[in-house]
Amino acid sequence: MAVSRSKRTAQNAIMGFTYQFVTMILGFVSRVVFLRTIGVEFLGLNGIFGDVLTLLSMADLGFSTAMAYSFYKPLADDDKDAIAALVAFYKRIYNIIAMAVLLIGLAVIPFLRLIVKTEQDIPLLEVYYLFSLARVATSYLFVYKTTLLTADQKDYKVVLIRMIMNISRVCLQLLMLVVFKSYILYLSVATAMGILNNLIASKKAEKEYPYIKDLRGKYVSDKNLRGRIVENMKSVFIYKLSTTVFSATDNIIISAVISTAAVGLYSNYLNLSQKLLLMEQILFSSMTASIGNVIAKENADKKYKVFQSIQSVSLILCGVITSCYCLLADDFVGIVYGKEYALPFIVVIAVTVNAYFSCALQPLWLYRDATGLYRKTKYIMLVATIENIVLSIILGKIIGIAGVIFASAISRLTTYCWYEPRLLYKEYFDRTAGKYYFQILTNVLLCLVAIVSIGFIVSGMKVTGWVSFGVKGVIVGALSFLIFMGIYFKTEGAQNIIKKIREKLVR
Repeated sequence: MAVSRSKRTAQNAIMGFTYQFVTMILGFVSRVVFLRTIGVEFLGLNGIFGDVLTLLSMADLGFSTAMAYSFYKPLADDDKDAIAALVAFYKRIYNIIAMAVLLIGLAVIPFLRLIVKTEQDIPLLEVYYLFSLARVATSYLFVYKTTLLTADQKDYKVVLIRMIMNISRVCLQLLMLVVFKSYILYLSVATAMGILNNLIASKKAEKEYPYIKDLRGKYVSDKNLRGRIVENMKSVFIYKLSTTVFSATDNIIISAVISTAAVGLYSNYLNLSQKLLLMEQILFSSMTASIGNVIAKENADKKYKVFQSIQSVSLILCGVITSCYCLLADDFVGIVYGKEYALPFIVVIAVTVNAYFSCALQPLWLYRDATGLYRKTKYIMLVATIENIVLSIILGKIIGIAGVIFASAISRLTTYCWYEPRLLYKEYFDRTAGKYYFQILTNVLLCLVAIVSIGFIVSGMKVTGWVSFGVKGVIVGALSFLIFMGIYFKTEGAQNIIKKIREKLVR
């Protein structure tokens, strides 16, 4: 069983990396064509729609996490009746969510033109929005089945479907942009392919678990179980609601305070950082179910040992990702989109700071989801969200785009960055979090030294095309990897991973 679980984790990670790499390349190609055919204001509009609809999807926030958590035990026990009853229970919930998202989304329409600030009026703004809304609302009609695959560590099967559909979607969208230069056809393809993707993934889940095809008469009879699930959902809802509002308001505030075109320019930089971070997120998210097993069965020392191993990997990745992003982002944007789309370097610094915290906190968030710790941290996220909105408006008016981004970093530092580690260490590791804070502070200083020193080494390199960018990228990537691998190679966490690898190779 352990070998099977390990194999599934590896498959999830490999497929996740492949999916993200393919979609990253396609995404950049699509953005370049989008900018050349339709323009930066429509790119900004895309970003705003994404954030508004992310806020609307808060009706689902955390439900998939809570759902996966509730599937762990019946899957381990191979209790088909319990699994089918849970799927039926979640189906009813998600049907309500789909209707709620649709109704709330329609209610937003009168306020769209207050959020979107463009030089020229966009006549079909509401129509564009409705296409995006339809894609989000219909997704909830299928997710209650596909989450079962995630909980059973078979997410790679859904990811494969998603990758194939995304490749098809992007190719068709490029055709709509190049041939017709039509934004409405671009959105139509996205909506149709999104629905088809969810339908195929749902059928795949039914094939893997035939007993969830017919859910008539299936019902969770245990009132205590239903109560625990609902209570768990309430907790994770508050937490995920706060985190989503925290991250999804930046584009809206930038559009309202500065301009919609500024959202398009910023999204080029944000998109690059998100794609880099997704590589780490896929690796760690594929471990959630395995960590849940460790939490359930092992003692505090074993839990801590596993966490330290993951933390060592995270600190190395943080150093490499943030160094590469800070030193290469401007060059990348200049080559891919054009130098006219470049933003001041202070924006790059702001995005780098935010990317660092998103990267460094991944192991903590992995344990938070696996342990259900969000039940005790939901209100600190609410405080962080309120602080972020207030600071974003104030700093956005003073500094501009960078101010909105720095506000997020400040809000994180003063709230959950110190609170969540303290709680995790106390509740699950039976020790204080002092060592954790020291590790993060040390890593921050190392990142700063690495960026400055490597930046000095490559400062004389002029990037004029893909070849010179590739050379600079290899140098920055190699130096940052050597620095952080050299520093963390001897740590307890890294040595634990090396020991595991050696054992598998010998076996």
